[in-house]
Amino acid sequence: MTERNGMTECPPGVRVLAPASPRPPAQTSGASSPATGPASPAEPSPDGTEVLLARLATLPEDDPRRAELRKAAVEAELPLVHHLAQRFRGRGEPYDDLVQVGTIGLLNAVDRFDPSRGSFTGFAVPTILGELRRHFRDRGWALRVPRRLQDLGRRVGESREFLTQAFGRSPTVEELSRHLDTDAELIVEALEMSAAYATVPLPTTPLEVDQFHLGSLDEGLELVEHRETLRPLLARLPARERRILALRFIRGMSQSQIATEVGMSQMSVSRLLSRSLTTMRQSLIDEH
Repeated sequence: MTERNGMTECPPGVRVLAPASPRPPAQTSGASSPATGPASPAEPSPDGTEVLLARLATLPEDDPRRAELRKAAVEAELPLVHHLAQRFRGRGEPYDDLVQVGTIGLLNAVDRFDPSRGSFTGFAVPTILGELRRHFRDRGWALRVPRRLQDLGRRVGESREFLTQAFGRSPTVEELSRHLDTDAELIVEALEMSAAYATVPLPTTPLEVDQFHLGSLDEGLELVEHRETLRPLLARLPARERRILALRFIRGMSQSQIATEVGMSQMSVSRLLSRSLTTMRQSLIDEH
């Protein structure tokens, strides 16, 4: 290489690479690219719904971005609504209606959620379930009852249970009135209105739905039938034999205990029991 007029020349056949231009400094995460502009406020954040709701809480009520953030948060949590609505399938309500009711609960949860109070899911789940149960409660009335009386009836029921445990007895209307700070006539009206409600248990799992009945057989009915069949047969036996049968099969005493009770030998008790049962069995066969 030679120097001429203050500049360095390369010999023939030698190439000199131009120096690389300096790279611009990398942008920080908080800056936005001038070419693409700032990100849309409704774009779901990788941190989830709670970040969207935290940003929503910082915006003033008249900010147009609130609607976009609210919509994004609701759409992100719609799978939760479908999951909870599945619990109430098979109860006579269309699944689409259950999803709509659950979505109303989700909207209420989004509007009322306070980011400083904890997890959104922990707040949204009971809110959505409460809306779904309220839907079934409103449709479970045999007669159309005003909503205010339905709510009062629920509060009266909860208060009755609480006061019954506290007093060890059922509370009076006056005690319910003082506890709820409500007029006694409204308490009476709510109690009378409860007769219009069709109480139907609500299963919450597919297994409970399959086992769901409105009633079951009373096992005691068969015992009643047996007692009525044996009553005339027992009446035909002597009093001593009836007493021995009662001691054996009602009080569950052994033959030795019966012998001590009636003042005879165990052998005699065994013979009388055998004779009484044979007589009753034969009478039952003859009558049928």
